[in-house]
Amino acid sequence: MTASDWRKILKQLESKPAVKAKFLKHNKPEERKTGIAVNKCERCGRFGAHIKSYGLNLCRHCFREIAEEIGFKKYS
Repeated sequence: MTASDWRKILKQLESKPAVKAKFLKHNKPEERKTGIAVNKCERCGRFGAHIKSYGLNLCRHCFREIAEEIGFKKYS
């Protein structure tokens, strides 16, 4: 079961709270503690090219788009 599958089913179970609770207990994937999937971009959700300096938690693509807005300057 992929991550998107359990979320789709969860939407269908909104009207049945008891069934929803049981489903979550047995089918929700655990939060990641190690590996590449721990560090995701907060903006787009990419795994690779992650910048976590200064608490940014952005991928390099998103960083380039919003760098000047958050106060970084380009030298060259």
